[in-house]
Amino acid sequence: MKKLSIISLVFFAGFAIISCGDKSKPGRAYMPDMAYSRAYETYSENPLFPDHQTNRFPVAGTIERDQVLPFHIPKDLPGDTANYFKSRSVPNPVPALDSADMAEAERLYLIYCGICHGPKLDGNGPLWKDGNGPFTAAPKNLMDPSVVSMPDGQIFYSVTYGKNKMGSYASQLSIKQRWSVIHYIKEQQHKAAAPAPAAAADSTAKK
Repeated sequence: MKKLSIISLVFFAGFAIISCGDKSKPGRAYMPDMAYSRAYETYSENPLFPDHQTNRFPVAGTIERDQVLPFHIPKDLPGDTANYFKSRSVPNPVPALDSADMAEAERLYLIYCGICHGPKLDGNGPLWKDGNGPFTAAPKNLMDPSVVSMPDGQIFYSVTYGKNKMGSYASQLSIKQRWSVIHYIKEQQHKAAAPAPAAAADSTAKK
């Protein structure tokens, strides 16, 4: 019994000594690269690169997290429309939007597109305003059959490179955002084209 008490006392004494040590300096680390961060402060010199810069551009050919593949069809040369029509074959790579993503796509549309094409997609945005706005020509009516039948890829081409008097929105919207806005446009076109529900039959009518 006395021997067990001595062992217990030694154990607790050793534990107390270890606990009171400098916890920031463990005796040994099994994997020092994991225990000690090798991160560099922003704008500090980094000896791992020839230019000693810490901030790096993304590796060529890589894609940002949560983004989609880049649009592989280049802009047409002046006077050419081959790539514009080729873009018709490009499907929308962004899956169908849930309610939250659709609400975000609507928000982006109203900010970047609605000012010209209107909140109702009828081309009557604040810049046209029934001909009373600063624009001298009406923006495209996105509910026009020619746009309703336009494939997603061709709309994306126009948003990315610009079309007629509309400039490019590639610098304002990411690739994924552009495809999401197109989902929203197609959803609104589909709702507008859907037939009105038939009036419910009057159950009280006489037979």
